[in-house]
Amino acid sequence: MKPRAVVSWSGGKDCCLALHRVKDQFDIVGLITMMTEDSRRSRSHGLRPELLQKQARLLGIPHFTEDAAWADYDDAFGRLLSRVRADRVTHVIFGDIYPDANRIWAEKMCGGQGLTAVEPLWAEPTDRLAYEFLSTQSVALITTVRDAYLDDSYLGRPLTRELVQAFVQKGIDPCGERGEFHTFVTHYGGFGRPIPVKTGAIHRASGCSAIDLELMG
Repeated sequence: MKPRAVVSWSGGKDCCLALHRVKDQFDIVGLITMMTEDSRRSRSHGLRPELLQKQARLLGIPHFTEDAAWADYDDAFGRLLSRVRADRVTHVIFGDIYPDANRIWAEKMCGGQGLTAVEPLWAEPTDRLAYEFLSTQSVALITTVRDAYLDDSYLGRPLTRELVQAFVQKGIDPCGERGEFHTFVTHYGGFGRPIPVKTGAIHRASGCSAIDLELMG
């Protein structure tokens, strides 16, 4: 019997690739996402909850969330882990690549709940990971850019091999591991069909620009 696991889910390409890599090794029984205090956006990527819920429905996997401010994020994440542990979950899959602080935090939080953190992408070359994601025929739209690295003309664009190559030439990490950009996956083989979205207003805060995505239909 495969170990029961949940995936720490941002809705972006890295967590999707992590899921893709381990789906045959674990019984994936849930996606977990931290939300803002009012539940209206995901805490890390600022996505509408219905977008993440749509991904979960297409995967046929329950979606578990917990609301939190940054000030009480660790406590809230611990409560979320406790909830899934009660469902006989033993492992949590993360899409971290670096830095070390991310892995240390994941292992600490999971260890505190008697769970094992799994990092399938850890420390691998990010250009290879970006190309591997694209080789699965998946589609990820750029939803957030850090203004110091990229302008808002990239918002709403799909990540492509050509764009990865351009990022490498510009000194931009092709997986956005220095916070250069975030993505939302609109198509993955496990979904069965693409997620139709429309782009809305661009919001700017804390040196970043983000485009609002909404479900269509």
